[in-house]
Amino acid sequence: MNMNKYDNMLAINRERSREKITSAKIAIRELMEDGERVSVPKLMKLTGLSRGFFYKNAEVRRELDDAIQQQAGTINPRRKILDQAMDSRIEQLQNQLAQLQRENAELKKENAKLHKALNRKNLNLIKSL
Repeated sequence: MNMNKYDNMLAINRERSREKITSAKIAIRELMEDGERVSVPKLMKLTGLSRGFFYKNAEVRRELDDAIQQQAGTINPRRKILDQAMDSRIEQLQNQLAQLQRENAELKKENAKLHKALNRKNLNLIKSL
């Protein structure tokens, strides 16, 4: 009789465990389908399961790792917009840099001419003494 209660308890625990695994897998798939980033905190919130459950249960961990791996290849829409904005800003700064480099080269030439003129003037002044 005691064994029967024990067996019954084991069966109930197995069923609960199976339900938790199913719940976790469904939550992972739903996040993927909705295009949301899969993370343990989100899954904890959705399922009510503990952080440890997602890391310790091998079956769920595999599903979680696969989902995260798949999402690593996809681009977050906000990130794409930020990347475009940054690319635009980089191009703008490169153009500004090229313009400043041209201006600097012109100023260096003008400075060299002025130095030569000043040196000639000084030479003429010395000769006139």
